[in-house]
Amino acid sequence: MGRPSRLPGTDVDDQLVCHVDIDCFYAACERLREPALRGQPVVVGMGYEPGDTIGAVATASYEAREYGVESAQAISTALERLPRKHTAAKRDDLDVAEAAFYRPVDMEYYESVAADIKAILDERATVLREVSIDEAYLDVSEETDWESVEGFARAVKAAISEEVGLTASVGVAPTMSAAKVASDHDKPDGLVVVRPGDVAGFFAPLDVESVHGVGPVTADRLREAGIETAGDLANADPADLDDWFGERGRRIYRFARGEDERSVEPRGQPKSLSRESAFAGPTDDPDRQHDRLQTLSRAVATRAGSRDVLYQTISIKVVTPPYDVQTRARSLPGPVADERLVEEVATELFEEFQGSRVRKLGVRVANLSFTGESQSKLGEWADTNDGDPTDNTAAECRRSSRQRPLTDFE
Repeated sequence: MGRPSRLPGTDVDDQLVCHVDIDCFYAACERLREPALRGQPVVVGMGYEPGDTIGAVATASYEAREYGVESAQAISTALERLPRKHTAAKRDDLDVAEAAFYRPVDMEYYESVAADIKAILDERATVLREVSIDEAYLDVSEETDWESVEGFARAVKAAISEEVGLTASVGVAPTMSAAKVASDHDKPDGLVVVRPGDVAGFFAPLDVESVHGVGPVTADRLREAGIETAGDLANADPADLDDWFGERGRRIYRFARGEDERSVEPRGQPKSLSRESAFAGPTDDPDRQHDRLQTLSRAVATRAGSRDVLYQTISIKVVTPPYDVQTRARSLPGPVADERLVEEVATELFEEFQGSRVRKLGVRVANLSFTGESQSKLGEWADTNDGDPTDNTAAECRRSSRQRPLTDFE
């Protein structure tokens, strides 16, 4: 769109950064699995079992936060402020309407949902940096420009909502730190665009704790010194900040002024490539299921080919109502790049699900080999004959590979 080509992420001045953050991720996942929880206070805790009072809050829904329940809070404190629903139902002195549903952390399930979101982001950005299970930075300088980025961000939010069922807040800015603050600024379901030249002005009236890198303890120390807002921090004496906090003081000073030299850089090579797609409604139509599986297989193989990536594991993901996730995989004798083989293996893996109502399908390739690594020759896997070596390869794959469930679908 008129932007000069470059290696993504190499020129910070040229960056157009989106920070995508899923609102109340763990609680949102629980609502995805249990739709009856929507609109209700939900507290997800770690380190405790249902019925116990030890452990800590991992995530609290916005409804629960209204009662003073916060992340990292002791479960015992959360229960004092917001009792469990089933406890309130048994006691005359408690109001069920002012109680919450408590759920234990289920990381395997959350990682599966996070993989769905990552697949959506991966499709839309050349440069992606995951920073946690529920947030990521995207450098979209090659995908859009400042004239169109708001529409781009809305499309990302819509895809996450329609394909996964969760709500994301997105911040757009020319730097990573500003994009992070922008995504937090209008939660939940927010979209804030901070254009180049506007970062310092956007920060100025915000509470000092809004600055990326300023936590509660640091904020209290700054307020003691009369630094109440991000604008105050931007105008503070950097020598004082250095005395108080060292290098971190200099860093938050730069962030408050809209200065951030970091570029969005991926953390290592991807572990897998995948494509997923949800049906408009659960379906047991074999033709629709097969067509979708075929489309996804071709899309994954094409994507791998465009990146010069070989793969040695092919897997499928099948989501059945209400949100039961099942995966099957097959390991090949060696790394390949073969669209027809991806489709054939995916189809065979799906055979056990024929006749089932399916909400979503996914295809993944894993155990990746990147440019510079040699590809196994198809003929090395199969008995020599006069036919198509690809046919021999598929047959050998069926004989030598094993089918197994996966714990997640990354």
